[in-house]
Amino acid sequence: MRWLLALSSDITSHMENIYSIDGIVPVVDPTAYVHPTATLIGDVIVGANCYVGPNASLRGDMGRILMMPGSNMQDGCIAHTFAGGGEVVLGEGANVGHGAVLHGCRLGKYVLVGMNAVVMDGADVGDYAFIGALAMVKANFIVPPRSIAVGVPAKILRQLTDEEISWKREGDEDYQSLIRRCLASMKRVQPLTEIDDISEPRIKVEGIPALYKTRE
Repeated sequence: MRWLLALSSDITSHMENIYSIDGIVPVVDPTAYVHPTATLIGDVIVGANCYVGPNASLRGDMGRILMMPGSNMQDGCIAHTFAGGGEVVLGEGANVGHGAVLHGCRLGKYVLVGMNAVVMDGADVGDYAFIGALAMVKANFIVPPRSIAVGVPAKILRQLTDEEISWKREGDEDYQSLIRRCLASMKRVQPLTEIDDISEPRIKVEGIPALYKTRE
């Protein structure tokens, strides 16, 4: 796999908070989208078709932060690690929900980490596993593939169904679509001061609904 160093002005024109430390510069694939308010420091590698949302913080100043292709870190997410060889790894297609914290842990392929969850050092989340919103996965905890962990501290609730895993995989395309939309059309603007019609939303996006709606 070839990673491209994010030095070209056309790649980084929308990124404002990218910092080197000890001479180590973050790497961002040109097909990825990093919001201008996100912060990347040091040994951070953002792979192809990744999304890094507003106010996310990826601090590679103690150890490596690696986002494999198709993974995402949503609004306000944090990735960091202790010194001494720690790293954070997001496997291909891993999805980290709003406000979650990853510290020195590994996520397998197509993992879903719920909003405001915390995954601690040495934890290993298996492929296709889910971490519930607000869960706290303690240090060195193993989440088996295709299972869901919930609670504080997190415990294995059950195995996921094929339908739940399919829902997650189909939902991944919504973020791939968002990356394309952001690269094509997102720009800083001044707000309008008035609007004539509020009877309908102005953005209508086709995609996968929340999981509970698929069970109605």
